[in-house]
Formats: sequence, structure tokens, C-alpha cells
Amino acid sequence: MKKSYIFPIFIASIAGLSLQNATSTSLTKYHSKEIRNGGGAAPGRTGAPNESNCTACHTGNVLDGSNENILVVMNGAAPVTQYIPGSNYTVSLTMSSNPSKKGFQATALDANDLMAGSFTAGTTTSINGSAKKYANHNSASNTSSTSTWTWNWTAPSTDVGNVTFYVATNKANNDGGPASDQIYLSQHTVTAQGGTGVKEQSSPLSGMKVSYDATNRSVILSFSSLFIGEMTMNFVDMNGRSVFKSEIGSSLVGDNTHKIQLPSDLKNGMYLVHLLVNNNTASAKVQVVN
Repeated sequence: MKKSYIFPIFIASIAGLSLQNATSTSLTKYHSKEIRNGGGAAPGRTGAPNESNCTACHTGNVLDGSNENILVVMNGAAPVTQYIPGSNYTVSLTMSSNPSKKGFQATALDANDLMAGSFTAGTTTSINGSAKKYANHNSASNTSSTSTWTWNWTAPSTDVGNVTFYVATNKANNDGGPASDQIYLSQHTVTAQGGTGVKEQSSPLSGMKVSYDATNRSVILSFSSLFIGEMTMNFVDMNGRSVFKSEIGSSLVGDNTHKIQLPSDLKNGMYLVHLLVNNNTASAKVQVVN
């Protein structure tokens, strides 16, 4: 009598279907995570005390971000290292390598690891979290077209001592997945200032000023440097987009003045000018008008 083997084939088909469904579900979760993180990470990914970092989702290396993560706290156009309680500041964060695909998260904590002040999102950033607030990239600012992320920080209403900004950035390999990315962690501290006024940042680059010469549509950079190094100027608009970058030679020890021609198609408006010299940075604002 001829035997039938339909039953085992049926079982194998069910097993294959189950595997296919499991794979489909896994891929859906995988891509959902990638899409979600494209607009900012879940709270608590800065590498701060008792927090994880970007490797909670990205299986990359954790590296020292002291040279990669350039965080500047600014009072108007002046970088500061001290805060006045209750005052408002602009925080800018730049990855010196400006990778084609990237992301970040930052928070500001006091010595007890409690939130110090509050954050408000800028056009290139989003804010999440509850007791602690976290600044993140958003879905429109996770590529090299945005060279600098900015957000607003309101300092604590009272003197809480040192405030540390904990920063995690992700230099993604742009393959659409979470593997083999590079995560850079860094810490940046500002102290409380008694009395009035603002103390400018003590830096190998100091006294940065930028003026605009409408006669030949150029900017004049003046600053003082403690060392010789190759200089890069980056023009960033108020939406955080890099609109013009120029290599401007080597700095001198002491006072420096450089005149840089701007492109003819650069629109009128306010810009933030970043000067980078050997991983040291200085920033100032300038108004471009005809």
C-alpha cells in the first residue's frame, strides 16, 4: 500500500511560516527602533552617573569625546564658563568630525546628580525626560547638513555649585542599522558666579570678534591665540545649518586678524561663526547685510 507523508510536510511548512513571522517581527522591531532614534534617544543615554549611553541601542565602541564633542555655553555672543542663577543661555554642541549621520543626547546635573535648571528646544533639537531633561537631535538634524545643535538652558534659580553637562554623541556608520557605530562621551563643567556680569571663557583662543565688511562682502576675524595651528572657520545659520566653511591657514601666537571673502549667494541674516584651531574653538555672532 502506498504511504502518505503529507503530515510531516505540513508540520515543516508551519515551522517555516513561524520562522518567517518571527523574522518579520524582529525586523519590524529593529527598524522601528532605528526610526525612533532618528528623532532622538530615550531619556538617560548621556553616560551621566547611573545612566547608560548610546550603546543601549547601538553596538559600537565607547570613546573619549573630549576632542570630538565641542560644547559651548553662550551668553549672547560670549562663551562663558560661569553661570548667573536664573539666567538664560544658549548651548551649542558641535561634533568636530561632522559625520554624515549622527546624533546626540545631553543633560545638565548638579553635584547630587539632580537636574540643574531647565532646557528648551531649539530648531535643531528636541527635549524629553521628566525629572531630568535631555536635549537630543531631531529627525531633521541627524546628518552633516546640521553642523551644530543648539538649545536653551535656564540656569538653576539658586547657586547649586558646579553644573556638569554630560554629552553622548553617535558617529554613525550610515548603514541604517545600530551596529559598528562610534559613541563619544564627554563632560563639560560650568561654575556659579557671584555678583553681576559674565566671565568669558578662559581658552587658548580668546577675545574672538567678528565684523562684517559690506564693501567687498567679507568678514574680519580677530582673536588671540596661545599656539600655532591650522584654522577652520564655519558659518552656521540660526537653524543650525552649516552654510559656509573655509580653511584659513595657520594661526600665530598672539593677536590674529584674518579677512575672509564670503560667497556671493550667502543670504543676509544673523550667523554664528565658529573658529576651530587644533580642536580648540571660539565663537561669535555676526550680522550679514548688503
